Amino acid sequence: QVQLVESGGGLVQPGGSLRLSCAASGRTFSSYNMGWFRQAPGKEREFVVAISKSGSSTDHADSVKGRFTISRDIAKNTVYLEMNSLKPEDTGVYYCAADGGGWGPQRRALRRYDYWGQGTQVTVSS
Repeated sequence: QVQLVESGGGLVQPGGSLRLSCAASGRTFSSYNMGWFRQAPGKEREFVVAISKSGSSTDHADSVKGRFTISRDIAKNTVYLEMNSLKPEDTGVYYCAADGGGWGPQRRALRRYDYWGQGTQVTVSS
């Protein structure tokens, strides 16, 4: 079992920045690819960004390329999501998730992920 706890969400103005954290406990953190997903009101949960077990590979949704950066600190069992130049359409609940499989082409699929956090709210509004 892996327990994931997100933090760092809040209200920010358009153009602002936030840094989300996801602390993992339980089984070996480095055994999991990690992903961030988000869900806006009335919409389905969608892929945002993922990072491989070693941290050497990342994958970003087109909507966040150049603005969001994912990183992981294996010593701290934590994955981060640095969000810059935030837009109102970035509003939603952000979830981190852990995938124990390989770094494959299905890494953007929700069904790939074995464990999920409870989510943290991000609101971008003036």
